[in-house]
Amino acid sequence: MTELEGKVAVVTGGNSGIGKEAALALARQGAHVVIAARNPAKAAAAVAEIESAAGARGRVETIPIDLASFASVRDFAAAFAREHDRVDILLNNAGLVLRKRVETVDGHETQFQVNHLGHFLLTQLLHDALVRGAPARVVNVSSYAHKTVRNGLDFDDLDWKRRRYRSFAVYSATKFMNVLFTRELARRSDPDVITANALHPGFVGSNFAREGDLGVFGTVAMPLIRPFAISSAKGALTSIYLSSSPDVEGITGQYFFRGKAVPPIPAALDDAAAARLWEISEKLTAG
Repeated sequence: MTELEGKVAVVTGGNSGIGKEAALALARQGAHVVIAARNPAKAAAAVAEIESAAGARGRVETIPIDLASFASVRDFAAAFAREHDRVDILLNNAGLVLRKRVETVDGHETQFQVNHLGHFLLTQLLHDALVRGAPARVVNVSSYAHKTVRNGLDFDDLDWKRRRYRSFAVYSATKFMNVLFTRELARRSDPDVITANALHPGFVGSNFAREGDLGVFGTVAMPLIRPFAISSAKGALTSIYLSSSPDVEGITGQYFFRGKAVPPIPAALDDAAAARLWEISEKLTAG
């Protein structure tokens, strides 16, 4: 176990699934963990559970955030800054998949905003705090699903207004964005100050697609293959490793699976696409 005494870790979606398992592991290592979650009741329950399991070592708190609202992300950053002046670990873990196209209050397709834009904005708003936590780590939970985006992004339709909405295709595109964002953040950052890495947690037996979010596939196929899924505890291992292990100190811009750096899909290595997504994301989240 790595010693994280005195370090501050922010975990989005830390109230359930692999996010909660990662939050627990970081708390057990002595970190002060801030769970960023949308549902206050579930977040409070997770805080109590983690504190009980971690014992006296780690401190845990929650600050509300709704990644589907840029105003909420800014409110989180402001509330965080009132209590903390640094971030040592930012684990961008939260994500969702939706069967139908729904727009956020900011006018974007919800998966696009929650899985990418919200985390992009959060990372930008916490940038100075990350610098003060140097050497700080940004860890982005992507997915093997990014490998279905073989031809890259349609930059003229990132909100899926013109194309037929296919839930898993949109989800996969946002996970592809996670890899591009990670690589561009790494390129723009001094690795002695901020490192950024992405990961695939594995096929985890969490709440993914349990509520009809993938239509027929989710209600018919997913129950058949779910017995082959790994536990949330196992799914969190690479997130924990990248957040805390000295083995990856200074390593940046990589995509990990089962604790090892592996190549993402070739299209995700397109530096021009990564820079373009960054520039578009800056414009869409400005305000």
